[in-house]
Amino acid sequence: MARVAVIKFPGTNCDEDVVRAFRELGLGIKAEVIWYKDFRSTGWDAVVIPGGFSYGDWLRAGAIAARTRVMDEVREGVSRGLPVLGICNGFQILVEAGLLPGALLPNESGRFICRWVRTVVEKPRGPWLALVEDGSRLDMPVAHAEGRYYVDEVTYREISSKSPLLRYEKGWNPNGSAYDLAGVGSEDGSVLGLMPHPERAIGVLTPRGFNPGGEAILRSIALSLRRGW
Repeated sequence: MARVAVIKFPGTNCDEDVVRAFRELGLGIKAEVIWYKDFRSTGWDAVVIPGGFSYGDWLRAGAIAARTRVMDEVREGVSRGLPVLGICNGFQILVEAGLLPGALLPNESGRFICRWVRTVVEKPRGPWLALVEDGSRLDMPVAHAEGRYYVDEVTYREISSKSPLLRYEKGWNPNGSAYDLAGVGSEDGSVLGLMPHPERAIGVLTPRGFNPGGEAILRSIALSLRRGW
């Protein structure tokens, strides 16, 4: 059975949600919460850095967690092709750690935002989007105060031509993110970060009028691992 490490920092609060989502979907994956100091990149088939408020969002969201030694282990895993998913605060950590481009800034409204959004996937590739077709709509909820993605124009041109992206559907950008970006992946898609929460968008958790977009992401990694990613 494939093993997925769900890394827990001080202040992480969505770790058990991720474990439960994998379990309820019956994907043949054993997702386990592991304390950040205990994580080693060997022995795992994939990694999820879940949402929450690591270190209380001191300095900036994700800034302190990104500078802990565990991220050296994550980088080592990434260098070997280990799939890594960063959700909300996890996305912020991956960006702060330099594993994904850009920055996450305070929401344009200056307020914490908690609502469902619609995203569209562009150039899906890699283990987290293996079952997703280009142009597919994935609906998921967001819950953040610092989710406004920023990237300079030069970097945007590069990632928009080479990397998988999740973009808020027109009219659904909740935070003022540049280019309506909700998530971005590494060029090969092995590392993916997004502000929406896929673990909260499965089955009966999905409200009327939205699709369970999170299922596609979790089912994709399960399929990819079965195929030997």
